[in-house]
Amino acid sequence: MTKPVLLTVCVVALILVVVSVDLLFFRDRFWERLIANIGIVLVFAAFCLRFLR
Repeated sequence: MTKPVLLTVCVVALILVVVSVDLLFFRDRFWERLIANIGIVLVFAAFCLRFLR
């Protein structure tokens, strides 16, 4: 696959993971939800920088 396609797949996967974790685990907890979302985004960013570079 080309780089833009892989980047699009990575972004869609990031959105799906963030939304599903929010709905499953952190529905009524704002700060825990925010921290988990920041952690998920950092992990995905590290993955994209490592493998899509």
